[in-house]
Amino acid sequence: MRHDREVTSTGRVRPGWRSLAGVLGVAGVLHLVAPQPYDRLIPRRLGAPRPWVYGSGVAEIACATALLVPRSRRAGALATAALFVGVFPGNVTMAVRALRSPRASGRTKALTVARLPLQVPLVAWALDVAGRADAGAPR
Repeated sequence: MRHDREVTSTGRVRPGWRSLAGVLGVAGVLHLVAPQPYDRLIPRRLGAPRPWVYGSGVAEIACATALLVPRSRRAGALATAALFVGVFPGNVTMAVRALRSPRASGRTKALTVARLPLQVPLVAWALDVAGRADAGAPR
């Protein structure tokens, strides 16, 4: 049975495409069924947030689906990396709004700032999956 991770020669565990597809699928569904928390990520200059929230949810589900198919896995992983880069300004927007809000708790402020550097390993994960993708063999 194939596992969704690889252990490198240095003992580092590299999660694979199944886990990435799962993360994207769950996030995408959450954007569609509970969009309210994501509204705060959309910069005001883009207009109404809901179409952007729904659109990003659909994009996450599309990327997850592409990861599930061996022939589209590499393209899906590269699209995922681009998506993670593309949503970063929304994470910055959310952090700035929280830091400026007198109503936001210290915990909320800390969490919104702490999530910013998490985009780097997410992009790296997607690029790693793309690099390991082989159109003919599941990994």
